[in-house]
Amino acid sequence: MNSTHNKLSGIRSNYAKGELDEIIVSTNPFDQFRKWFDEVLEAKITEPNAMTLSTCTPDLAVSARMVLLKGFDRRGFIFYTNYESKKAQSIFTNPNASLTFFWKEQERQVRIEGKVEKVSNRESAKYFASRPRLSQLGAIISKQSSKLASKKELLHIFTKLEDEYHDKPIPMPDNWGGMMLIPKYFEFWQGRPSRLHDRIVYELTEKKTWDIYRLYP
Repeated sequence: MNSTHNKLSGIRSNYAKGELDEIIVSTNPFDQFRKWFDEVLEAKITEPNAMTLSTCTPDLAVSARMVLLKGFDRRGFIFYTNYESKKAQSIFTNPNASLTFFWKEQERQVRIEGKVEKVSNRESAKYFASRPRLSQLGAIISKQSSKLASKKELLHIFTKLEDEYHDKPIPMPDNWGGMMLIPKYFEFWQGRPSRLHDRIVYELTEKKTWDIYRLYP
């Protein structure tokens, strides 16, 4: 075995910062998520809203990437993207997707599974208007996931567009907007000593209630 393997096999952490019990968690997973997320915000963790979005095409090609959570309520979890991007095109052909949050400082992970759909154009426009102007321009020029000849070309287009919209409102592009993952499954993971981690699941039933149970670590 090489030295890298030996180094990796020796990396271990003993989790002991908290515990999670299905008897005391919130009866609704959105409330439980909000509780944990508020604690993350209070802890001032860097990029607390960073999450892994995993998608799958109809031919079972799986992709995962980091995106930013930009809103959530009891409908679902919202992020924004170019609708011509690889992730959006995967979602349009197969709306099943999952989100993963990992907050290492609190030894916690949340997995959320469900289906993704577009948010309303009005909701997307409201968020777009709140973005910094340079981010708005970036959304317009980006042919996300398409091949780019050079960085120089991108910067040239950006500068030209910046001049074009100087002191003018920047319109939201038609191929950009919000998407919402509507959950049917949550798993809250709390690290525990001896790898006896707490894993509490909320699963949506046919009656639209949440079944709560524990998984083996």
